[in-house]
Amino acid sequence: MNGLQKKILCTLGPASWSERVISRLEGLGVSMFRINLSHTKIEDLSDLVKNIQKYTSVPICLDTEGAQLRTGKMKNGHIIIRENSVFRIVWSNIEGDEERINLYPSDSIKCLRVGDLISLDFNSALVQVIGIDELGLLVRVITGGQVGSNKAADVDREIPLPSLTQKDKDAIKVGLGLGLTHYALSFANRLDDVELIRSLVGERNFVISKIETLTGVQNLDAISKHSDAILLDRGDLSRQLPIEQIPRAQKEIISRARKNNAKCFVATNLLESMCSQPNPTRAEVNDIFNTLDDGADGLVLVAETAIGKYPIEC
Repeated sequence: MNGLQKKILCTLGPASWSERVISRLEGLGVSMFRINLSHTKIEDLSDLVKNIQKYTSVPICLDTEGAQLRTGKMKNGHIIIRENSVFRIVWSNIEGDEERINLYPSDSIKCLRVGDLISLDFNSALVQVIGIDELGLLVRVITGGQVGSNKAADVDREIPLPSLTQKDKDAIKVGLGLGLTHYALSFANRLDDVELIRSLVGERNFVISKIETLTGVQNLDAISKHSDAILLDRGDLSRQLPIEQIPRAQKEIISRARKNNAKCFVATNLLESMCSQPNPTRAEVNDIFNTLDDGADGLVLVAETAIGKYPIEC
């Protein structure tokens, strides 16, 4: 860890895998490098971690997929669905097109019922279940839009989801075998979720519980007391909480986490404009200042350093 009072966590991705960028980020004081398992193939993970370890001694954090329903693979990376059209969400694992897609984990899809509303790809499209048969779900498109591969699918009611996917469990084994000591639990909803990842990574390793749902906020005290740090993901939380309420929620979550002796990091849109521009907006600078002034212990860069054009400048 570096000597900065506030921590900087950077997500690595296609824009920042190289030795040059990683070494430069380390020199600028980055405290932790994050690997997002939602966008990393399990078969690539071991070589990826080994390469990063060659370039830096900064801790690497594996960030789990967690309790999230997601779209499967799409032809050409995404599809366009039209308002009032009807298509299927099938049980089987297929490459999606405008007529059929799949969601995973597959067991959770089978908990859906007629009338359920499903928001796809961060509110890009909205569909409703109108029928169920042996092939899967029949859905009508209420609001059309673009739907990409491996994007969030949110149901308008709580459905049972495993707190760790099988891929997460396999990734944790890889991480432990390579000496990784930092792990992030996505969609931490209850104390049981934290206890599960603790049972897998061990008591001595560093666990970051991500607060991304209203259930997680409601159970924040129990979660934070048994976590080394909390990470507020403002993007995913804004799916369940009106966006104008996020600033007040941020202040409350940071305050409660600190009272329970847990570090609190904040993510989402900190320097979003710098994905394509070399300088931040005044609003972004103001957001960063006020987030730190709220008491946040660190900031998390995601798209800015994973896929943006200016990871070092960020």
